[in-house]
Amino acid sequence: MRRFAAVAFAAAALATSASSANAFFNLLFEQPSAGQLYQGDPNAHLRLSPIPREVVEFRGYAPGTIVVSTSERRLYYVLGGGQAIRYGIGVGRPGFEWAGTKTVARKAEWPEWTPPPEMLKRRPDLPRHMVGGLENPLGARAMYLGGSLFRIHGSNEPDSIGQATSSGCIRMTNDDVIDLYERVRVGTKVVVLR
Repeated sequence: MRRFAAVAFAAAALATSASSANAFFNLLFEQPSAGQLYQGDPNAHLRLSPIPREVVEFRGYAPGTIVVSTSERRLYYVLGGGQAIRYGIGVGRPGFEWAGTKTVARKAEWPEWTPPPEMLKRRPDLPRHMVGGLENPLGARAMYLGGSLFRIHGSNEPDSIGQATSSGCIRMTNDDVIDLYERVRVGTKVVVLR
C-alpha cells in the first residue's frame, strides 16, 4: 500500500497543473457514489450499504449481543470493551414495528423463502416459495429469531437500508449480513428496541 501511495504521489507531482493533479487523485482514491455501486454491479450479491458499518462506542450489553435500534435504523453487534459494530438496517414499516428480546434459533446461507400466510393474504401476488439466490428477498444469509416469524436477513434491495419498509424483519445489505452472520452463533441474544 505504501508503494502504491508513493507512486500515486509521484505521478501527481509530475502533473502539469493543480487541476490535473486533483483529477488524478480523485481517479485513484475517490469512492464511487452509492448509485454507481448498485447499477450493473457484477458482484450484486455483495452490494455495499448506503450506511457504512463502523466500530462505535457502545455500552450496556454483554459482548456477542445484537441490539436493534428501530428508531435509529441501526443494528449493533456488541464487541465488548465499550465498543460495537454498527450496521445500517431496514426495519418494519408502520404497523409492523415490534420490540422485545429473542435469540437466534437458526442460521441459513442463501435461504429459501416461503411467505407466511399472513403475508400472502396482504400480497397474493407473491410467489408461494423461492429457492435461495440473488432474486430471493432474504438475500445471502438469514438468522431466524426464535418464537417469531422475524429474521435478520440480507436484501436484494439495498436502497431499503435506512428505511421502514419491511413486514417486521430486520434487513441488511448482503455484504453486511454476511459479516454479521460470521460473528453470530445460534443462541445469540437479540434485543429489539423501538
